[in-house]
Amino acid sequence: MLIKNMAKEDLEILSYADLTELILKEENKPLNTPTIFKKICDLLEYSDDEYVNKIGDFYTSLTTDKRFVFLDTNEWDLREKNPVDIVMDEDEDEEEYEEDTDDEEEVDEYEDDIDSVIEDENLDDVDEEMEDLSILSDEELEEK
Repeated sequence: MLIKNMAKEDLEILSYADLTELILKEENKPLNTPTIFKKICDLLEYSDDEYVNKIGDFYTSLTTDKRFVFLDTNEWDLREKNPVDIVMDEDEDEEEYEEDTDDEEEVDEYEDDIDSVIEDENLDDVDEEMEDLSILSDEELEEK
């Protein structure tokens, strides 16, 4: 059954994402956000003000729904028509490993810096100053 032949009551039950899926299947081609939402607004008899007020929610519903994919052409299409192939390049793996060894050297340098701070004689002075500090409860704070 064509979406334009469906009763308005039936259309109102469907989510924006469900309506978009039906529209994209009928059109059998990718469409941009305003075009799809304009078709939905026409079907649901929304005013121009409602179109403006609701298009943000519509866009959000598409971005969070895994049935759709946003193409480089700034159009939406069904994910089932646009499978994603993941290709691993062996050279990239080697580069990542090399970067990781650089990170380890930075960590070693950082640990050396920490060790030098810990060995600093001024820490003894700080410890002595901290002995006089105490933690107060909320009740004790309110009393003061």
